[in-house]
Amino acid sequence: MNGREKALWTRARLGHDGPPLDLLTARFDRHVYAPHAHDEFTVGVTVGGLEVIAYRGGRIHSGPGSIVVLEPGETHTGGPAAPEGYSYRALYATPALLTEGTLSGILPHFRDPVLNDPELATALRRAHADLSTCPDPLETESRLPWLLTALARRHSTARATDDTIPGAKDIAHAVRDRLADDVTSPPSLSALAADLGLSSRYQLLRAFRTTMGLPPYAWLAQHRVHRARALLEGGLRPAEAATLVGFADQAHLTRWFRRVLGVTPAAYRNSVQDSRG
Repeated sequence: MNGREKALWTRARLGHDGPPLDLLTARFDRHVYAPHAHDEFTVGVTVGGLEVIAYRGGRIHSGPGSIVVLEPGETHTGGPAAPEGYSYRALYATPALLTEGTLSGILPHFRDPVLNDPELATALRRAHADLSTCPDPLETESRLPWLLTALARRHSTARATDDTIPGAKDIAHAVRDRLADDVTSPPSLSALAADLGLSSRYQLLRAFRTTMGLPPYAWLAQHRVHRARALLEGGLRPAEAATLVGFADQAHLTRWFRRVLGVTPAAYRNSVQDSRG
C-alpha cells in the first residue's frame, strides 16, 4: 500500500461472551482484491470515491452513500474505479444476524447488491464509526442486529415477522433492571432474551425500544453517566469514574457525558469543585 492507502480492522463482540464481529475501515487508490469469498454477509457503505466490484458475472459500481451487500460464498473482487480511489466501511455478519426479525429458515437474498437507502446507510456508517473507536459489547449487540434486520427487511427477499411483542412493557422493565444491577459487566441481550422466554434478541430489542424510546445500550450509557456524575461530584477523577460505572475508558465516558449533559466530565468536575470553593 502507498502512504494514502489503509485497511484498519477492529474486532467487536456481540455481548461480553458473544461471538466476534469484524469491522473494516479502508481506503484504496490502487489496490485490487484478488478473487475471494466470505462465509459471512459483507455489508459495506462507500464513504468516498468510486469502487468497481466483479460480482455474479458482471461489474457493479458503488459511490458515496451506497450500501453494498455481498452474500456468503459469492466470489468477488474490488478495486478503485476512478483515479482518486475510494474509501469504505464494512462489517462481516453471520447470516443469523440478518434473520432475527424475519421468518425463520429463510436466508435473505439480495437481488441487487448495491442499494440506495440514505437513512440506513447513515445509520450503518455511524454505528461502524462508533464501534470501531470503542467496540463496546452491549452497544454492538444493541445496534448492529437491529440495523441488519432492517437491511434484510427492506431490501431482501426475506419476509418480516410480526412485530407485536406481548408484555413488551414488562420485558423492557425487566431488561432495564438487569442492566442497572450490573453496570460494569451487563449480561448479553441474547442471554436476557432466553431468560425472558423470547425466541430472539430482536424481540427484546423491539420491546425495549417501543417501551423506553431508545435501545438498551443507550439507556445503560445514560444510567452510567448519571452514576459517574455523582462520583465526579464526590471528587473522583474522570478516569476513575469511568472504570467504576462500566465505561471502557475515559474517552468512552467523555463521549456519552457530552451527549447527555453537554460538557466533558473534566469540565463538569471542575465546575462543581469551583462552585464549592
